[in-house]
Amino acid sequence: MPYTFKKTVFLSCLTLLVMGCTSINAPSAVRLSHGVDMSAGGDEAYIIIIENATFYLEKSGGGLSSMLDKDGVDWLGFHKEKGSAHKGEYRGFPNAIHKQDGNYFHAMNAGTDPSSSVISINTPDHIQIVFTSGNGAWEGVWDFYPDRLDFTMSKISPGYKYWVQYEGVPGGEMDRSDFRYSSADTKRHLIDEDFIGDLPSPEWMAFGDENSPRMLYLLHHEDDKHPDDYVSRPDMTVLGFGRRNKDKFLDTPQTFTLGFIETTEYSDIKNAIDTLAP
Repeated sequence: MPYTFKKTVFLSCLTLLVMGCTSINAPSAVRLSHGVDMSAGGDEAYIIIIENATFYLEKSGGGLSSMLDKDGVDWLGFHKEKGSAHKGEYRGFPNAIHKQDGNYFHAMNAGTDPSSSVISINTPDHIQIVFTSGNGAWEGVWDFYPDRLDFTMSKISPGYKYWVQYEGVPGGEMDRSDFRYSSADTKRHLIDEDFIGDLPSPEWMAFGDENSPRMLYLLHHEDDKHPDDYVSRPDMTVLGFGRRNKDKFLDTPQTFTLGFIETTEYSDIKNAIDTLAP
Protein backbone atom coordinates (compact mmCIF):
# COMPACT_ATOMS: atom_id res chain seq x y z
CA MET A 1 0.00 0.00 0.00
CA PRO A 2 1.49 3.40 -0.95
CA TYR A 3 3.03 5.50 1.79
CA THR A 4 2.57 2.96 4.58
CA PHE A 5 5.72 3.33 6.64
CA LYS A 6 6.32 0.85 9.47
CA LYS A 7 8.60 2.49 12.01
CA THR A 8 10.10 0.79 15.03
CA VAL A 9 11.02 3.08 17.91
CA PHE A 10 13.55 1.97 20.49
CA LEU A 11 14.06 4.10 23.55
CA SER A 12 17.59 5.13 22.72
CA CYS A 13 19.09 8.32 21.41
CA LEU A 14 20.67 6.50 18.49
CA THR A 15 17.34 5.30 17.13
CA LEU A 16 15.76 8.71 17.62
CA LEU A 17 18.60 10.26 15.65
CA VAL A 18 17.93 7.84 12.81
CA MET A 19 14.29 8.98 12.85
CA GLY A 20 15.40 12.60 12.63
CA CYS A 21 15.57 13.54 16.28
CA THR A 22 17.97 16.27 17.28
CA SER A 23 17.53 16.28 21.05
CA ILE A 24 16.06 14.17 23.82
CA ASN A 25 15.15 14.80 27.44
CA ALA A 26 16.20 12.59 30.34
CA PRO A 27 14.17 9.38 30.78
CA SER A 28 10.64 10.05 32.03
CA ALA A 29 7.07 8.88 31.56
CA VAL A 30 6.54 11.51 28.86
CA ARG A 31 9.45 12.65 26.70
CA LEU A 32 9.68 15.47 24.19
CA SER A 33 12.24 15.82 21.42
CA HIS A 34 12.49 17.72 18.15
CA GLY A 35 13.07 16.38 14.67
CA VAL A 36 11.42 15.62 11.35
CA ASP A 37 8.87 13.04 10.29
CA MET A 38 10.52 11.47 7.26
CA SER A 39 7.59 9.13 6.56
CA ALA A 40 5.24 12.11 6.27
CA GLY A 41 7.44 14.09 3.91
CA GLY A 42 10.19 15.53 6.08
CA ASP A 43 8.56 18.44 7.91
CA GLU A 44 9.70 19.50 11.38
CA ALA A 45 7.81 17.90 14.24
CA TYR A 46 7.56 17.61 17.98
CA ILE A 47 8.24 13.97 18.88
CA ILE A 48 6.44 12.88 22.05
CA ILE A 49 7.02 9.45 23.55
CA ILE A 50 4.63 8.09 26.16
CA GLU A 51 4.46 4.65 27.77
CA ASN A 52 3.01 2.81 24.77
CA ALA A 53 3.11 5.24 21.83
CA THR A 54 5.13 7.79 19.91
CA PHE A 55 3.45 10.84 18.37
CA TYR A 56 4.77 13.11 15.63
CA LEU A 57 3.06 16.50 15.95
CA GLU A 58 3.93 18.78 13.05
CA LYS A 59 5.18 22.17 14.12
CA SER A 60 3.68 24.08 11.22
CA GLY A 61 0.44 22.22 10.51
CA GLY A 62 -0.48 21.64 14.16
CA GLY A 63 -1.77 18.09 13.58
CA LEU A 64 -0.45 14.56 14.05
CA SER A 65 1.42 13.18 11.06
CA SER A 66 2.38 9.81 12.62
CA MET A 67 1.08 7.82 15.56
CA LEU A 68 3.16 4.76 16.42
CA ASP A 69 2.17 1.99 18.77
CA LYS A 70 4.69 0.22 21.03
CA ASP A 71 5.66 -2.10 18.15
CA GLY A 72 6.45 0.85 15.87
CA VAL A 73 3.36 0.53 13.66
CA ASP A 74 1.96 3.81 12.36
CA TRP A 75 -1.85 4.03 12.72
CA LEU A 76 -2.09 7.27 10.66
CA GLY A 77 0.03 6.74 7.55
CA PHE A 78 0.00 10.41 6.54
CA HIS A 79 2.10 11.53 3.57
CA LYS A 80 1.88 15.04 2.16
CA GLU A 81 2.35 14.21 -1.53
CA LYS A 82 -0.24 16.23 -3.46
CA GLY A 83 -2.80 14.03 -5.14
CA SER A 84 -2.30 11.06 -2.80
CA ALA A 85 -5.75 11.77 -1.28
CA HIS A 86 -7.00 8.95 1.00
CA LYS A 87 -3.70 7.12 0.52
CA GLY A 88 -1.71 9.86 2.23
CA GLU A 89 -2.46 13.58 2.26
CA TYR A 90 -5.95 13.41 3.82
CA ARG A 91 -4.90 11.32 6.83
CA GLY A 92 -4.20 12.60 10.32
CA PHE A 93 -5.72 13.88 13.57
CA PRO A 94 -7.61 16.11 14.44
CA ASN A 95 -8.02 17.56 10.90
CA ALA A 96 -10.39 20.03 12.50
CA ILE A 97 -10.55 23.27 10.48
CA HIS A 98 -11.37 22.58 6.84
CA LYS A 99 -12.16 25.10 4.10
CA GLN A 100 -13.79 27.65 6.40
CA ASP A 101 -11.85 30.50 7.95
CA GLY A 102 -8.71 28.66 6.89
CA ASN A 103 -7.42 25.08 7.02
CA TYR A 104 -5.78 24.36 10.37
CA PHE A 105 -4.72 21.58 12.78
CA HIS A 106 -3.84 19.07 10.08
CA ALA A 107 -0.47 17.63 9.17
CA MET A 108 0.99 19.94 6.56
CA ASN A 109 -0.26 19.13 3.06
CA ALA A 110 -0.82 21.34 0.01
CA GLY A 111 -4.03 22.77 1.48
CA THR A 112 -3.01 23.29 5.11
CA ASP A 113 -2.47 26.80 6.46
CA PRO A 114 0.38 27.26 8.96
CA SER A 115 0.03 27.74 12.71
CA SER A 116 2.46 28.72 15.45
CA SER A 117 3.11 26.90 18.71
CA VAL A 118 4.54 27.23 22.18
CA ILE A 119 5.52 24.59 24.75
CA SER A 120 3.68 25.67 27.89
CA ILE A 121 4.35 22.63 30.13
CA ASN A 122 7.31 20.25 29.98
CA THR A 123 7.51 17.95 32.98
CA PRO A 124 8.25 14.20 33.28
CA ASP A 125 4.51 13.42 33.44
CA HIS A 126 2.89 16.14 31.35
CA ILE A 127 3.77 17.97 28.16
CA GLN A 128 1.49 20.70 26.88
CA ILE A 129 1.84 22.37 23.48
CA VAL A 130 -0.48 25.20 22.42
CA PHE A 131 -1.08 25.94 18.75
CA THR A 132 -2.54 29.18 17.39
CA SER A 133 -3.79 29.39 13.82
CA GLY A 134 -2.06 31.78 11.45
CA ASN A 135 -5.07 34.08 11.43
CA GLY A 136 -5.14 34.11 15.24
CA ALA A 137 -8.77 32.98 15.40
CA TRP A 138 -8.35 29.34 16.49
CA GLU A 139 -6.41 27.74 19.34
CA GLY A 140 -5.77 24.05 20.00
CA VAL A 141 -4.14 22.64 23.13
CA TRP A 142 -2.29 19.31 23.14
CA ASP A 143 -1.75 17.60 26.51
CA PHE A 144 0.40 14.46 26.57
CA TYR A 145 0.30 12.16 29.60
CA PRO A 146 2.00 8.79 30.29
CA ASP A 147 -1.00 6.82 28.97
CA ARG A 148 -2.72 9.09 26.43
CA LEU A 149 -3.09 12.49 24.79
CA ASP A 150 -5.85 15.06 25.10
CA PHE A 151 -6.65 17.54 22.36
CA THR A 152 -8.78 20.56 23.28
CA MET A 153 -10.13 23.08 20.83
CA SER A 154 -9.87 25.97 23.25
CA LYS A 155 -10.66 28.92 20.97
CA ILE A 156 -13.15 28.97 18.10
CA SER A 157 -13.35 31.59 15.39
CA PRO A 158 -16.65 33.48 15.92
CA GLY A 159 -19.39 32.35 13.57
CA TYR A 160 -17.58 29.17 12.47
CA LYS A 161 -17.77 25.48 13.36
CA TYR A 162 -15.36 22.56 13.33
CA TRP A 163 -15.13 18.78 13.58
CA VAL A 164 -12.51 16.43 15.04
CA GLN A 165 -11.51 13.42 12.99
CA TYR A 166 -9.45 10.26 12.95
CA GLU A 167 -8.44 9.56 9.37
CA GLY A 168 -5.95 6.74 9.40
CA VAL A 169 -5.06 3.08 9.00
CA PRO A 170 -5.73 0.71 11.94
CA GLY A 171 -2.79 -1.61 12.43
CA GLY A 172 -0.80 0.12 9.71
CA GLU A 173 -3.00 -0.62 6.72
CA MET A 174 -6.69 -0.36 5.88
CA ASP A 175 -7.94 -3.85 5.03
CA ARG A 176 -10.54 -6.48 5.90
CA SER A 177 -8.64 -7.53 9.00
CA ASP A 178 -9.61 -4.21 10.63
CA PHE A 179 -12.62 -3.77 12.92
CA ARG A 180 -14.15 -1.29 15.34
CA TYR A 181 -16.16 -0.99 18.56
CA SER A 182 -18.13 1.98 19.86
CA SER A 183 -20.39 3.21 22.65
CA ALA A 184 -23.39 2.58 20.37
CA ASP A 185 -23.46 -1.19 21.03
CA THR A 186 -21.29 -4.11 22.13
CA LYS A 187 -20.94 -5.61 18.66
CA ARG A 188 -17.66 -6.03 16.83
CA HIS A 189 -18.12 -4.28 13.47
CA LEU A 190 -16.10 -4.78 10.32
CA ILE A 191 -14.14 -1.70 9.32
CA ASP A 192 -16.31 -1.09 6.25
CA GLU A 193 -19.55 -1.01 8.29
CA ASP A 194 -20.57 2.64 8.53
CA PHE A 195 -22.09 4.31 11.59
CA ILE A 196 -24.41 7.25 10.97
CA GLY A 197 -25.70 8.89 14.10
CA ASP A 198 -24.90 10.46 17.46
CA LEU A 199 -22.77 8.23 19.69
CA PRO A 200 -24.32 7.74 23.14
CA SER A 201 -22.52 9.08 26.20
CA PRO A 202 -19.67 8.67 26.77
CA GLU A 203 -19.03 9.16 23.06
CA TRP A 204 -16.22 6.88 21.91
CA MET A 205 -15.03 4.60 19.15
CA ALA A 206 -12.10 2.18 19.05
CA PHE A 207 -10.28 0.67 16.09
CA GLY A 208 -8.36 -2.59 15.86
CA ASP A 209 -6.70 -5.08 13.58
CA GLU A 210 -6.97 -8.86 13.93
CA ASN A 211 -3.17 -9.02 13.73
CA SER A 212 -2.63 -6.53 16.56
CA PRO A 213 -2.98 -7.12 20.33
CA ARG A 214 -4.18 -3.56 20.93
CA MET A 215 -6.74 -0.99 19.87
CA LEU A 216 -6.78 2.75 19.30
CA TYR A 217 -9.59 4.55 21.12
CA LEU A 218 -10.97 8.07 20.71
CA LEU A 219 -13.16 9.64 23.37
CA HIS A 220 -15.20 12.85 23.14
CA HIS A 221 -15.58 14.30 26.63
CA GLU A 222 -18.65 16.43 26.02
CA ASP A 223 -21.89 14.63 25.22
CA ASP A 224 -24.07 16.29 22.60
CA LYS A 225 -26.77 15.56 20.02
CA HIS A 226 -24.53 16.18 17.01
CA PRO A 227 -23.66 13.46 14.51
CA ASP A 228 -20.50 11.40 15.06
CA ASP A 229 -20.51 9.65 11.72
CA TYR A 230 -18.05 6.96 10.76
CA VAL A 231 -17.61 6.04 7.09
CA SER A 232 -14.91 3.89 5.58
CA ARG A 233 -12.84 4.71 2.54
CA PRO A 234 -10.83 2.15 0.55
CA ASP A 235 -7.61 3.44 2.10
CA MET A 236 -8.49 5.05 5.44
CA THR A 237 -11.01 5.50 8.24
CA VAL A 238 -13.15 8.63 8.50
CA LEU A 239 -14.47 9.09 12.04
CA GLY A 240 -15.79 12.60 12.53
CA PHE A 241 -17.00 13.83 15.90
CA GLY A 242 -19.43 16.59 14.97
CA ARG A 243 -19.45 15.69 11.28
CA ARG A 244 -22.01 14.60 8.72
CA ASN A 245 -20.95 14.58 5.10
CA LYS A 246 -19.17 17.94 4.73
CA ASP A 247 -21.13 19.68 7.50
CA LYS A 248 -19.47 20.71 10.78
CA PHE A 249 -21.38 21.02 14.05
CA LEU A 250 -19.00 21.88 16.92
CA ASP A 251 -18.86 25.54 17.98
CA THR A 252 -17.70 25.51 21.61
CA PRO A 253 -14.50 24.39 23.37
CA GLN A 254 -14.35 20.58 23.40
CA THR A 255 -11.84 17.95 24.57
CA PHE A 256 -10.95 14.65 22.93
CA THR A 257 -8.78 11.85 24.33
CA LEU A 258 -6.83 9.44 22.16
CA GLY A 259 -4.62 6.50 23.06
CA PHE A 260 -3.75 2.84 22.66
CA ILE A 261 -5.13 0.18 24.96
CA GLU A 262 -3.41 -3.19 25.16
CA THR A 263 -6.49 -5.37 24.69
CA THR A 264 -9.07 -6.17 22.03
CA GLU A 265 -11.89 -7.15 24.41
CA TYR A 266 -14.92 -4.87 24.34
CA SER A 267 -15.58 -4.97 28.07
CA ASP A 268 -11.99 -4.08 28.94
CA ILE A 269 -11.98 -1.17 26.51
CA LYS A 270 -15.32 0.13 27.77
CA ASN A 271 -14.20 -0.06 31.39
CA ALA A 272 -10.95 1.77 30.63
CA ILE A 273 -12.74 4.52 28.73
CA ASP A 274 -15.36 4.90 31.47
CA THR A 275 -12.56 5.79 33.90
CA LEU A 276 -11.47 8.63 31.59
CA ALA A 277 -14.92 10.00 30.78
CA PRO A 278 -16.10 13.05 32.71
